[in-house]
Amino acid sequence: MNQLPTRVDAVVVGAGLAGLAAARQIKSHGRSVIVIEAQDGVGGRVRTDKVDGFLLDRGFQVLLTAYPELKTQIDMSALDLQMFSSGALVMRDGKASVVTDPFREPRRAAATIFAPIGSLSDKLRIAALRWRVMHREEGKILDGIDISTVVALRSMGFSTTMIDRFFRPLFGGIQLDPELRTSRRMFEIIFKYLSEGQSALPTNGMSAIPEQMAKHLGAENIFLDTRATNIEPGFVSTVNARIETKAIVVATDQPSVSELLRTTEIASRVAGCVYFSADTPPTHEKFVVLDGTGQGPVLNAAVLTNVAPSYAPPGKHLIVAALPGIITGDLETMSRDQLRTWWGPQVDAWSHIKTYRITHAGPEQLPPFNPKQIVSLGNGMFVCGDHRDTGSIQGALYSGRRCGDAVLAHLS
Repeated sequence: MNQLPTRVDAVVVGAGLAGLAAARQIKSHGRSVIVIEAQDGVGGRVRTDKVDGFLLDRGFQVLLTAYPELKTQIDMSALDLQMFSSGALVMRDGKASVVTDPFREPRRAAATIFAPIGSLSDKLRIAALRWRVMHREEGKILDGIDISTVVALRSMGFSTTMIDRFFRPLFGGIQLDPELRTSRRMFEIIFKYLSEGQSALPTNGMSAIPEQMAKHLGAENIFLDTRATNIEPGFVSTVNARIETKAIVVATDQPSVSELLRTTEIASRVAGCVYFSADTPPTHEKFVVLDGTGQGPVLNAAVLTNVAPSYAPPGKHLIVAALPGIITGDLETMSRDQLRTWWGPQVDAWSHIKTYRITHAGPEQLPPFNPKQIVSLGNGMFVCGDHRDTGSIQGALYSGRRCGDAVLAHLS
């Protein structure tokens, strides 16, 4: 392990996506920067565990290819992305209904029209919403009148059936918010990204994203298993060192930010996630699978190996069940009980691999939601993370880059 320097232009605390983005921006302009990370790997919440040949992302995560920051910060071809089908498989009463984007999969348009998730008017409203968000700039969406997602959907005329059978399991899963209380602005931004791009998995797991960023930054500039014990203007202390610096970027998760900087804490979304192994997949579709009852506790699931076979050893299949908002209780039994109503007794033969209980899966972003929060706190102190922008991979990358720019302005 490299020895920590005693003096550097900037210290970034936290090697999640935001911290790596900030450090890379600072380094690209010729300034010396190091990243210290308390965990044993980079990525923060975007980590992948390898268990008996399976790739287990820490929580059911997907990459939306339309995120604008990906074009400037990530070598997308190197990720070898494996794509989900556009749309979803909605499960209700043991029956599966295909709901697709008819502009991308016209051959399944009829199945979508007759899917029992809402009326024809509901489906026409989805098409109108898609057209509207695709033709509006992100800035204008984020400046619009803000209310909760569920109130916005009702005001657009969507039926309760459509909200419960489609929007709640899909966006409740994406935003870790089964009650759909999240800002309308955030909902419409995510809807825009879903409409403009695809949902994907890197062949080597979601951790391939931060690992690529760390490689470009250089291993000599990243110090793992190194916790910041004290932060004050001009100095960062660890158990074994005190580093003098002109700029400090705190890029940890939001609860840790509040602890280190004594700032107001933002509420966190929690999420449960259960992984199963099966010899035979319950479906061969590449869709995200939605709970058509809207009641959960599993709001969505997927057979990940249908999308990315690399997520399991040969002859095995990997199923993920996502339980947003739930981290207590027997999540494995809860998941089996519900998935059994979808796919029958075969679920009992599945092997449980691992359960994740994520206490900070993302920041709560209720209306009125205002992204692009300040990143400079004065006295050479900076903060970044998706809690400063939008709660997403896009928000983390963007927050980190603009924080890096603020540091460079301070150093100049």
